[in-house]
Amino acid sequence: MHCYENLINYLSCGMILTGLGHLVLHKTTQTSYGRHMGPSPPARTVPARLAWFLQEMPALLIPLFLIFTSQNSSSMGKYLLLGTFCLHYFQRTFVYSPRTRGRPFPLGVMVAGGLICSLNGFLQGCYLLHCAQFDHEWSADYRYKTGLLLFYTGMAINIHSDCILRNLRKPNEIVYKIPTGGLFEYVSGANYLGEIVEWFGYAVATWSLPTLSFAMFSLCFIGPRAYYHHRFYQEKFKDYPKFRKALIPFIF
Repeated sequence: MHCYENLINYLSCGMILTGLGHLVLHKTTQTSYGRHMGPSPPARTVPARLAWFLQEMPALLIPLFLIFTSQNSSSMGKYLLLGTFCLHYFQRTFVYSPRTRGRPFPLGVMVAGGLICSLNGFLQGCYLLHCAQFDHEWSADYRYKTGLLLFYTGMAINIHSDCILRNLRKPNEIVYKIPTGGLFEYVSGANYLGEIVEWFGYAVATWSLPTLSFAMFSLCFIGPRAYYHHRFYQEKFKDYPKFRKALIPFIF
């Protein structure tokens, strides 16, 4: 497969614009799933475990398909794709999804999420395998090392925070409690903070527009969600810690 540079650039810009559009359209309300679902849930819903599995899986399968069917692909790009992007979505598909205890997902939200994951999997795979220009010294570059450190730190925060949230509930229980421990001592959206750090680390390690576009998209999508989670906790629990911020410790 050749590098379709124009297509990659269009998709990257589209990813950024989609994120900014979501940020503008959801200034007052959040996408209706989880705790932000209305009192009357949509008629068509999917069990949370199945919904997360189906939604996340394309972001893993499409890059893997490109890796195994591509010839003359970038070896460094392949390593980065497997070591960061695919690793994240393997964890989300085969570890997070079967263990989640969330509420049923609206079908439309799941389909939209699956479409984004599919397009992004194609974008990241095509770019890193066929367009990225990494020289032989890239693995020694400070951007590569710093980016990977950020990525794996963010991933650890994300997984640990998800574990804390999951353990707040018993099986088949749908209640909301105040999370404690880890970065939840400082922010309400510790799991979101971890994922945002992951993707900005990924962008630094690869130093490219396509990876930055996905980091920006993630910030625009889950950053506001962390804020609304924070407001939800403050309204629901009168004893919610006053010093705890929404997303950035001590700041916001």
